[in-house]
Amino acid sequence: MIRFMLTLVLLSVFIGSQPVIAGEARIAVASNFTNAIKAIAERFQEQNGDKIVLIFGATGKFYAQIMNGAPFDAFFSADTRRPALLEQKGVALPGSRFTYAQGKIVLFSPQAGYVDANGAVLKKRAYRYLAIANPKLAPYGEAAKQVLEKLGLWETLRFQMVRGENIGQTYQFVISGNAELGFVALSQIKRPGLVISGSYWVVPANLYQPIKQQAVLISDNQVAKAFLEFVRSDEAKVIIQSFGY
Repeated sequence: MIRFMLTLVLLSVFIGSQPVIAGEARIAVASNFTNAIKAIAERFQEQNGDKIVLIFGATGKFYAQIMNGAPFDAFFSADTRRPALLEQKGVALPGSRFTYAQGKIVLFSPQAGYVDANGAVLKKRAYRYLAIANPKLAPYGEAAKQVLEKLGLWETLRFQMVRGENIGQTYQFVISGNAELGFVALSQIKRPGLVISGSYWVVPANLYQPIKQQAVLISDNQVAKAFLEFVRSDEAKVIIQSFGY
């Protein structure tokens, strides 16, 4: 009997000393939001101990994958249309959709002085390639198309365009020199406390439709729920704004 009681005591001490196993959530994120959400996730994990797995890509591709059952717990889209569709189709959790950021598009080159303050370099066409994201997959690509259409350059420049699958790949085309300049997200070149290198033109907002970005829950994962709540906090909003949103 004594031996049995001793075994129970030791077992309870052993169980009580085990570390709490952290939860995990898989989050699909439009690539323009890469830097900002990494900073937010790092802060969240420090405070909560849970793990946030971030997967980056094109909004359109993620939408198709989620509709086909991809195991994501939440989706940070670069538009409002896809999250709304997921909600309408019963794939996303009702009432979980919210706007987390509004993006800005810039014409960017890593070369200092290459892009002027008014974007006149576009019409000069003294470049081989202009990078944009695929308008069919990426809202930032659709915004770039709208800009070029309003400037009367969409058809003129079509043979000089290289298209990234998403805005992340588009940025790589430019930063690697495969394209001399390109339309990217302001958040890709802006870092908190750092001066933007290269040259850029912040495209006037009247040249494209507002890039409102929404997030939505795909599963009932409690870590994902907590993370989306954190994204809506004042602390996270400060981080988001520091990246140019």
